[in-house]
Amino acid sequence: MTEWKDVLQLVGSTLGSDAGDCILEFLRVLPEEVTEGRKINLTEEELSDRTRELLEENATQVLRLLIQYSQSSASAVNNPYLLECITSWLREIPPSEIINSPIFDTIIDALSTEQAFEAAVDCICTIFKDTRDVDESIDTIQKLYPRIVALKPKIVEAADTEDLETYKGVTRVFAEAGEAWVVLIARMPGEFRSLVEAVLECCARDWDRDAVSLTFNFWYELKQYITLEKYIQARMEFADIFSRLVDIMIQHLAFPTGAADGTDLFDGDKEQEEKFREFRHSMGDVLKDCCAVIGVTECLGKSYNLIQQWVTTYGSQATSTNVPHWQELEAPLFSMRAMGRMISPEEGIILPQVIPLIVQIPNQERIRFQAIMALGRYTEWTAQHPEFLQPQLNYIISGFQHDSKEVLRAAALAFKFFGTDCRKLLRDNATQLHDFYESVLDSLPPASQEELTEGVAAVLSVQPLDKVYDMFKLYCDPLIRRLMSLADSAQDEKRKLALADHLQLLTIFIQWIQPYVSPTVENPAVKYCQEIFPVLSAIAENFTSFPPILERVCRCWRHMVISYRTAMSPLLPSLARQLASGFETSRQGCFLWATDSILREFSEGAEFVDQATSTAIYQFFEQQALAFLRILNDLPPEDLPDVIEDFFRLLIDALIYYPYHVIPSTVSAPIFSAALTALTLQQEAPLTATLHYLRDILSYGTLNPSNSAFESENRQTSTNPPEIQAAVKQLVQSQGEVLVQRILTGMMFSFPRDCFPDASGVLLVLFELMPQEVALWVKGTIGMLPAGTVKPGEADRLMNGISDK
Repeated sequence: MTEWKDVLQLVGSTLGSDAGDCILEFLRVLPEEVTEGRKINLTEEELSDRTRELLEENATQVLRLLIQYSQSSASAVNNPYLLECITSWLREIPPSEIINSPIFDTIIDALSTEQAFEAAVDCICTIFKDTRDVDESIDTIQKLYPRIVALKPKIVEAADTEDLETYKGVTRVFAEAGEAWVVLIARMPGEFRSLVEAVLECCARDWDRDAVSLTFNFWYELKQYITLEKYIQARMEFADIFSRLVDIMIQHLAFPTGAADGTDLFDGDKEQEEKFREFRHSMGDVLKDCCAVIGVTECLGKSYNLIQQWVTTYGSQATSTNVPHWQELEAPLFSMRAMGRMISPEEGIILPQVIPLIVQIPNQERIRFQAIMALGRYTEWTAQHPEFLQPQLNYIISGFQHDSKEVLRAAALAFKFFGTDCRKLLRDNATQLHDFYESVLDSLPPASQEELTEGVAAVLSVQPLDKVYDMFKLYCDPLIRRLMSLADSAQDEKRKLALADHLQLLTIFIQWIQPYVSPTVENPAVKYCQEIFPVLSAIAENFTSFPPILERVCRCWRHMVISYRTAMSPLLPSLARQLASGFETSRQGCFLWATDSILREFSEGAEFVDQATSTAIYQFFEQQALAFLRILNDLPPEDLPDVIEDFFRLLIDALIYYPYHVIPSTVSAPIFSAALTALTLQQEAPLTATLHYLRDILSYGTLNPSNSAFESENRQTSTNPPEIQAAVKQLVQSQGEVLVQRILTGMMFSFPRDCFPDASGVLLVLFELMPQEVALWVKGTIGMLPAGTVKPGEADRLMNGISDK
């Protein structure tokens, strides 16, 4: 209906003067429908013209109508439709015109009404967003700012009456004003201090802790600016505000009052409890912002003073079963944990005083949990202050005897950090730690077992070379015995999963313990791997139908290769046999994943790898490829998405390290055909791997293939041999038509959107290789599409565009 020009006049005259709300509703939806509406069957030029006619040319008239309505009766200020209409038309009406018109008084007055309050908040916050370009909007902001600051009494009023919705709305007004004008606040801290104080007051008076989160982004944005050298003056002027903000945040961190043991604080409402936990972590981010502004020493000092105050007041009354006012202790402990990332390892004022206090914290579940978690955040500091290590370590180790599962998990996580960051300090305690490790391992859940293992493995990683083998045996022989016992009794899924979890513990030791050994000397870690290899092989052979166990075994083998690289040569024949037979039997992609690590570490030209070994590794790859092709011939690709993904990721590395073996080989054409089969899938991961393989192999038909090979010493990249280019072009000649069909139909019907760039890349390389043939294949594919798939004329335009190129 582009010919309908007098839309406003006709609608207004048709509805009449008594249809105020109907007209307001029509005016509200008009900008939304034009700018955000459903798909409109207009050209871009027609839509642009229609937008100008309906919105831009009517903006002045609409503002006049809204002003008239706002002045028509005293009740107009109570009408939310009026405020919603103003908000909608702010797309077209500049905020300066709103501010300079009588209707702005209506918006401000509506903040004092119950019916229109929410709509007024939305409206005024939209005005803020439109004034974010502060240099352009400075005149508007100068007129708007005093009216906003004048709303501060509403904070006290809403807090005193405990009107939560009004309080949240007022908080949103001040917070979003601050976000919009944060640059001006940084430039002119004196002039805009009242606004920052208003946001702070909103935080301080939030009795229900439901509005304070609306201010978090403002504090972050303000911190980002005033920590710049350019705005150092603002940083100094707002230091007292951020100091008070620390006090407020720690106060809000406190759990609600309840049972002395900290149980059932939310009356069984798990959702509310989880929401509060997330809220606390967000407040922790605000504390980090405060550290950046006023420094970590002052922020930490506030936490320390609160802990010391509790110890002085209530410490003597605390028992193992009753800790009075534990919330007042737990909150500053959490704040210390939250600020841990901001603390320098060189801090020497507060932490030397507070750490001795923390290790005396009572055994109540929640505060013990928080104390252990806090200590775990300061392990980098402890590594620089070894005199504080032993008391903390004793406190954490004693936490493993606690009845609470939460405290156990905290202790395992903290021990991981102590082991990794203080491993050099703990190097001489490796033997003693083994007794502790063995005593607590079986009492922990799998995730905590991994964390504890990572901690002790980190300590073993710094052992002298002559102790590596003995330490491996000391710690891992009991694990191997557990594995054998679990394997013998693993008849149900639970026990099988337990076996998989214990395999992961062994892998962690292999990941961490990587001694430097001369290539001419036997690697003690590899010596131990040779001893345990038969056990891992037996487990893989006995659980061929349980993927989690196979994945963990293959992960362990893979990390053996990654950790010890060419030192694994003595194990290669056995490992290759197990990977080949395991893949053939189980048809699980994890065996290809492990194969990939061998392919990379023992490729042609790798240091300390002879030609015979490299050739044998390539033959092993071909063996795995043939096994994959047989599996794909037996099963539809829909049953093998993970295997297909792993195989083509293996192929990508094969093209990097063995391109001149893979491309002219007898398996090249069947692999290319397998890629075409894989393109019928609809899952993103296998499709992406397949498309990456196709892009890489097709690039070898050009002079400059896509590979990651390093340049030679004279910095001249090698030329792609003509016979390799010819081999790729032969593949395209024989299978390119099907490839074009699969790519085009996939992009039109089945490919996930994220696959489009790679699919387009495949087509572009095809056009580069054989432009005329590919153009014919594209035309043939379009001709095969069902009627109505392509609009009339679009196919011709596409083909003409291709011809022009």
